[in-house]
Amino acid sequence: MEIEISSCEHLMYVSEIQQEMYDSAQRRGTGIAKRSIEYLSKKISEGNAVVATENGEWVGFCYIETWSHGKFVANSGLIVSPKFRNGGVATQIKQRVFQLSRDKYPEAKVFGLTTGLAVMKINSDLGYKPVIYSELTQDEEFWNGCKNCVNYEILMMKERKNCLCTAMLFVPENIDKKEVVNNQPENKYNGVSQSDFAYSAQNSASEFHVTINKNKRSPDEKESHLSV
Repeated sequence: MEIEISSCEHLMYVSEIQQEMYDSAQRRGTGIAKRSIEYLSKKISEGNAVVATENGEWVGFCYIETWSHGKFVANSGLIVSPKFRNGGVATQIKQRVFQLSRDKYPEAKVFGLTTGLAVMKINSDLGYKPVIYSELTQDEEFWNGCKNCVNYEILMMKERKNCLCTAMLFVPENIDKKEVVNNQPENKYNGVSQSDFAYSAQNSASEFHVTINKNKRSPDEKESHLSV
């Protein structure tokens, strides 16, 4: 199986991909917003998608979208051909499209809306965290894209605060902060209790006192005793 960044040579699969996205949403009764042939074709031809194939047959697909002037990136429309499901293909595609998003938009927050537990698990493994909808892009064009979803009425009824989809977000800054923490020098006092510190301080003070006493001359000591 090959998992590649999309190009014009993959346009031959666009009709199958679109139909399977629609059929899958109908079977589950939950949302994958329907996209037009023209929209998917544009994503494919511009290299903003990942396509998996095997021996000339379409296996899986996912594309990326940018919102809020590139501040947010979404990995959308993840779909696997029924013939190739339950073999880890979705995970491989998601990893590849996530890397594509990070390569193209390294500063952007990467987010997703999903009803699938499998996708939630994949996202979690990639570093996404569940968030409330207000943490996502507020770009009107993004939310307008939900109009083709079967759950759109629920979304609007909830004033776009929540829906049946779980919102998940990857923040690059969190990775940077984690690296900073991991690169901190080791604290040699880790694991030392307060009583240990107290004992150490007391012991050091005692040693200091003993040293002073050893070096202090009594009036009866001769000067020659100090000469070496």
